[in-house]
Amino acid sequence: MRNALMAASFLALVGCSHSTPTAPASSTQAQAAAVSAQALVDAPDRTEADRKLDAGRHPAALLEFVGVKPGMHVAELMTGGGYTTELLARAVGPEGKVYGENPQVVLEKFAAKPWQERLARPVNQNVVRLDRELDAPFPPELNGTLDAVVSHIIYHDAGWMGVDRAKMNAAVFQALKPGGVYVILDSSAKPGTGITEGQTLHRIDEQLVRDEVQAAGFQFQEESNTWRNPEDTRDWNSSPGAAGERRGTSDRFALKFVKP
Repeated sequence: MRNALMAASFLALVGCSHSTPTAPASSTQAQAAAVSAQALVDAPDRTEADRKLDAGRHPAALLEFVGVKPGMHVAELMTGGGYTTELLARAVGPEGKVYGENPQVVLEKFAAKPWQERLARPVNQNVVRLDRELDAPFPPELNGTLDAVVSHIIYHDAGWMGVDRAKMNAAVFQALKPGGVYVILDSSAKPGTGITEGQTLHRIDEQLVRDEVQAAGFQFQEESNTWRNPEDTRDWNSSPGAAGERRGTSDRFALKFVKP
């Protein structure tokens, strides 16, 4: 009996020694990822202009939601002046690559100078400039090479710009590797409005985005509530120039789709 009890006690101790580290290890890994993303945002060489936008944009949460890691090849659609593109460039590191796409109308209206200045910064040496239209955002040689594509508060613009969104989404699908992700954030319009408020309020119906992207062959993976604001009445213009003090407070959906 004594021997049996000793054996049982030994087995219990062995079991505990193998089982207890599991949860803490997972928690530690999650904390390390969060610290890494925040460390990128806190980098001392980021511009003051970019830092002023951080409170409304939650950049560390964006990097975590995209799942961007060192060495990845990623792209941003309609990058504008490059705020998000630079964050992606920091996250993929010198071994990775970021493709920043801008249509001609965006460059002509506001982005040409800030985008050029952004690319001149040493931290963006791994960024490739793509002056292309949204319905054909990537050259053929990128097909099947990208780990992630980000659309940051610009999907609604495709409406008033006359973009063939089916072609745009098909091009993103083609550029991604199997398992690659398509992440879309935008300011939400009231249900049922589709893309009719894309130019007037700079908003889009979330369900329309879900339907259009899944029609291109993507599978919905997950969403984030980080950018949600249930107090947003969704009846005001959320564009940076018109929002004023409300800039960065619109109710925004964040959706992640995956290429099977």
